[in-house]
Amino acid sequence: MTLLVGLDAGTTAIKAAAFDESLNELATGRARTPWRTVPTGAELDPDELFAAAAAAAREAVAAAGGGRATAIGVASMAETGVLLDGHGRPAVPSIAWHDTRGGDEAERLARDLPQFSRRAGLPASTLCTLVKYRWMRDHWPEARNGTRWLNVAEWIVHRFGGDAHAELSLASRTGFYDLHERRTSAEALAWAGAPGGLAPEAAPAGTPMGTSEDGAVLAVGGHDHLAAAVGAGAAGEGDVLDSCGTAEAFVRATAPLAPDAVADAVDHGFTCGWHAVADRQALLGALPSGAELQRVLARHGIAADDRAPIEAAALEIERGDPGDAAARDYHAALDDFGARGADVLERMAGIAGPMRRLVATGGWAAGPAAQAVKARRLGPFDHSPGISQGARGAALAAGRAAGLWDNALQEVT
Repeated sequence: MTLLVGLDAGTTAIKAAAFDESLNELATGRARTPWRTVPTGAELDPDELFAAAAAAAREAVAAAGGGRATAIGVASMAETGVLLDGHGRPAVPSIAWHDTRGGDEAERLARDLPQFSRRAGLPASTLCTLVKYRWMRDHWPEARNGTRWLNVAEWIVHRFGGDAHAELSLASRTGFYDLHERRTSAEALAWAGAPGGLAPEAAPAGTPMGTSEDGAVLAVGGHDHLAAAVGAGAAGEGDVLDSCGTAEAFVRATAPLAPDAVADAVDHGFTCGWHAVADRQALLGALPSGAELQRVLARHGIAADDRAPIEAAALEIERGDPGDAAARDYHAALDDFGARGADVLERMAGIAGPMRRLVATGGWAAGPAAQAVKARRLGPFDHSPGISQGARGAALAAGRAAGLWDNALQEVT
């Protein structure tokens, strides 16, 4: 039996799913992302990260009936990465994408390279991988031994036995690359003091990247939000994925944008990078919706997993019932983020043209009140019920790397 495994290495957990050749989900696995808290945010040990990913994959394969995976695809969070030394080992810990280190470096980047955002599609901020790398060189002597940077999904694929290559959607989130020329930026790497070869040339998601010890074809599925858009079937030009997790990510697929449009996008609070489908870019905007909804529930002593009754009560408020205090607070938060989401979509349309289709997915899009408010605020949308569409998108990339189908399936599945 053909068994495809998709991994989605996210901030909270690494989710794995096993699929058959028709992309029917057979089983899942899960492991906690092994952060350790530090005063500025969080770090992790890259080897512990791989161990967690391997455990999640084993759990999914075992639950699917055992056997051997035909192909493994990995999607992951962006910005966080692994700095390898000349022996191929991690030189320093990996810094969380949300860690606040690098404020001084970000200010210097904006001052020294005023065209950075226009060329990279990213703001000069502490979020940027280029800034994190410069901070490492400035503060950790061991970082000067680093010779190659791999993003999280690339590192996991490499540890499974694959090549140490870069994938385009993740690479275009680092600041190491020129978005328009699709190659490394000599200017950016020189600014950071990087050695030659730190950022390898990048290949599209689904490119074969070697095989595991067990013979599974390996591939990178891309940035997790973009892989989720592929998994949910929302990666056609003009499609928008509304991914409702702890953070709510709006992912707009678009034809490649000119430098002026990219600069405009960054000025309007978006990032722009290459998508996980060939020859397409993605605008990405985010809201802290899930985290805030969880805080509203916590104020009323309600666990997120036990919110079905308050969803039902909030739906009655949407229909005109006054409701109780908890339901009113929850409905008000849904409505506020619905209005803010509508603003995000409007600003995206101003940059890339009218939206063709909206697809909502993720745990915070599952409730009836959440869906009713979205329909009123955002307009008609399709609901994709899978919680980890990122793992499905990664499995699609793995199947393409194994030759099971061509890139067109990624856009229609």
